[in-house]
Order: sequence, then structure tokens, then C-alpha cells
Amino acid sequence: MSSTSKPDHRNPRILVVTPEITYLPQGMGNMGNHLTAKAGGLADVSAALVSTLFELGSDVHVALPHYRRMFHIEVANLIEDELRVFKSTLPDARIHLAEDRIFYYRDAVYGHSDWENPKIALAFQREVINNIIPLVQPDLIHCNDWMTGLIPAAARRRGIPCLFTIHNIHTYDTTLAGIEDSGIDAAEFWRHLFYKRIPINYEESRETNQVDPLASGIFASHFINTVSPTFLKEIVKGQHDFIPPHLRNEISNKYNAGCAVGIINAPDQTFNPLTDTYLKQCFSAETHVKGKLANKRALQALLGLEQNDDAPLFFWPSRLDPVQKGCQLLTHILYETVSGYWKDSLQVAVIANGAYQKHFHDIVKFHNLNKRVAVRNFDETLSHLAYAASDFLLMPSLFEPCGLPQMISSIYGSLPLAHDTGGLHDTISPLNIAANTGNGFLFEVYDPNGLRWVISEAMKFHHQPAEVKAKQISRIMTDGVKTFSLSAQARQYVAIYENMLQRPLINAF
Repeated sequence: MSSTSKPDHRNPRILVVTPEITYLPQGMGNMGNHLTAKAGGLADVSAALVSTLFELGSDVHVALPHYRRMFHIEVANLIEDELRVFKSTLPDARIHLAEDRIFYYRDAVYGHSDWENPKIALAFQREVINNIIPLVQPDLIHCNDWMTGLIPAAARRRGIPCLFTIHNIHTYDTTLAGIEDSGIDAAEFWRHLFYKRIPINYEESRETNQVDPLASGIFASHFINTVSPTFLKEIVKGQHDFIPPHLRNEISNKYNAGCAVGIINAPDQTFNPLTDTYLKQCFSAETHVKGKLANKRALQALLGLEQNDDAPLFFWPSRLDPVQKGCQLLTHILYETVSGYWKDSLQVAVIANGAYQKHFHDIVKFHNLNKRVAVRNFDETLSHLAYAASDFLLMPSLFEPCGLPQMISSIYGSLPLAHDTGGLHDTISPLNIAANTGNGFLFEVYDPNGLRWVISEAMKFHHQPAEVKAKQISRIMTDGVKTFSLSAQARQYVAIYENMLQRPLINAF
């Protein structure tokens, strides 16, 4: 890792700290195109934000764990001199890799045990706090999720403003002793951490007083954001039982102090039906009728569905998680929905992983629905093709911090059907043909009847004249590209940065 110059205070230096990312833009270093480590939407959001900020001229730096195997850098095959040359070819030193053996040979960002993830998180934060922050000398640090929860406390101790973004409500317990055993001198910033009980002093708290890293990130940061405005309000109102009271209180405190906002994520720019290389035929808002038909035929063939141009095709894009995603609502009504619209040849494509997949397979097999319902493991090609081929997208989540599929589907001309919650509420408005507004269908009561009703509303749209449907889908696609914009998302983050720094990022816009 090469050295960096001191920050240019005319263009404040931003350090984005994230445990996962999909890609980095060219120009941040020739290793950028190797750096892919993804577990979920955080990777896409991090990539989109960093890329947009970089393209707009911001002095943005990124801290990542050095996942050598996932980055396709097998050190065993490189002699020491070659590795030294490889590292020296990062001209701008904007990419900062946290070095620890715990990252090197991993196949996934997160582990599968309660003890492994805290060790990974502590090793990452040790390197960021001890090495990367002193090297970069940032004017502002942007941390993401529980794996970075201790960094805002260290930043506050050093007088560096810190933004903390909450993507997922996940945390673990540790102690000051556990933090220090990992190589982090927590004594420097122990007062800025969040404890399960009020600490009397450092010594009495070190061994026994549990520290919550996610709550610490919220407590110590200067500003926080969730990934949708409505989800933030739902937390503050106490609408979600799965959020521990102490986390809700800390988020509420920031919200009531005017230091919390919700910023809607935006899909990566690779989700573009005009340029998507996964599609059978690319298309625009103006050419979507022929384009979507070509992709529907291709998907039906790949999935073994009945070849029928007029069949209304519903796509399930999310993981099959009954706790959050509502897949049990669909299995409850799957047979009656398919049989009830048998003459319409209604089809369902489920392209997602999860334990609940077995229930879909059992229903399809028992009722012999193979020509009408396809269930496949997640596959990037099938997923992109399904966005382009489908008429409707199913997203009946119990809760949704943000969600990206409903935005992607709008861009691809597939109308989303969703439970009216969180980010779904912020990104879907009921379709109103007469007023020429809206982009999908929402149901308020979270139960099978709610999903049944919203499917019936979608089928009413399906039965509209072809020219009416074409006009609405064209408008929805056009609006989707404008509304769900990475540039718009980045501008909101920059506005927060500028507010925290109290000066503009003059090179950014």
C-alpha cells in the first residue's frame, strides 16, 4: 500500500468503509476490476456510490478487507517480488485493503457461525483504525453496517465526522477486552461505545460490560441514514418487533436530533435493458413490446414453461426467506392463483435460493404445474432475463429496509406487486391509468388475502387493451430511469457530507 498526500481541503477526502463491494471504477487503481466480494445489496450500493462519487470528481477512497481468493489473487502463486510489484501499481492509492489471514482464503464475505463473523469484523476494523485511517487522513468517514460499528467511536475520538449507514439490522455482543485482544486500543475511545449497562469506568467495564457494535456505530456517529425514509420512520414509531429496543432508541435519538435521514438506494447502472448483455434482445421504452416478447419466449424455453406470448408472467426475484420476504404468502395461494387464471395461462417464475424453495417444488410436483410454474436456483443470467421477460414482479415483504428488485423491474417494464412497507412504499405508487401515474400495485394487510387481491389488480391491467398497456409500460420505464438514479442517490449523500463538513465538495458537481 503506497502512501498518500495530505488531504486537499478544497476537495474534502471521503473514506468509504465497507465489508463488501461489487466493483470499483477504472482510475481508482488497476486492481479495481478484481475487487468483487458480494453477499447482498450492500455490495451493489457501495459500488454504485463510490463509482458515482469518483466519476463526479470527489476525492473518494475505499477500505475493504483483502479477500484474496474472492479477488482472484492467489498469493501462493506469486513470489514475493511479483507481489510487491503488483501492489506498487496502484497509482492513486485510493483502494485500501485491510490485511489479515482471516480474509485471504475466504469464499464468502460472512461466515456461518456466531463466533466467526465477530472475528472477521474485529480484524477488519483493527486494520482500518490502526493503519488505513492514519494513512488516508480523511476529512470524513462513511461507514456501512455492523462490521464497521466500532469505527465511528474511533473517528469521534480523532475529531473526524462520521456518517453511519444502516443497511441491515444485525449485530453481536463483545467486550472491551475482546476488542483489545483483537489488536484495537479501545481505551482511547471506550467512552464513545454503546454498552448494555451504563459503565462506571473503563476498568470495571472491560471484562463484563457487553458492547453492541451496531448500536455503537449509531451512538458514536455524527449522522446516520437508513436506506429508505419510510423504514426510518417505521423504526422510530416502533413498528418492527425484530429491532431491539436499545437500537430503536439510539436511532430515534439521532432522528429527533435531526441527525438521521433515509436515502433510497439505486440500482447499479448495469441494469439497463438497452445494454444488458444477458438479454435475448435489448430494448428501450419505445421498443419494449417486441423486446419483452423476445425475452419472454427465451425465458419460457429455458424454464420449460408453456410457450405462450399472451401468458401473464409473474417473477419472484428475492431470496426465499419466510421471515422477511413473504414467500409463504405466495405458497399459500399458488395453486388457486394458477388454477384460477388457468384460461389466462398465468405463469410464475421463481428464481431464488432459500430453504423455502422446497415448498414451491412440492406444490408444483403435487399439482403437476411444471408448464405454469418454474422454480430455479438464483442465476445471474436467468434473473436479468426474467426482469426483461416478466409482466409483473412479486415482492410481498413483511418489511423492507429498501429493496432494489422493484426499482429494477420498473426500469425493465415489469410492474411490481408489493406489501406497502419501508422502501417499497417509497418506490412504488399505485398504477392509475386514467391519471397516467403510478408504477405498480400495493397491498396494506400482510396476509395471503392481501397478495391475492393485488394479483387480481395486476390481472385487471393485463386484460387492458394492448395499446393502453404499452403506453403505461413505456411511461413507467422512462420514469424509472429518471427516478431510480445513481446520480440522484449520490447527490443526497454529498449533501449530507457537505452538511457535516460545513463546506462544499467543489469538485464533485
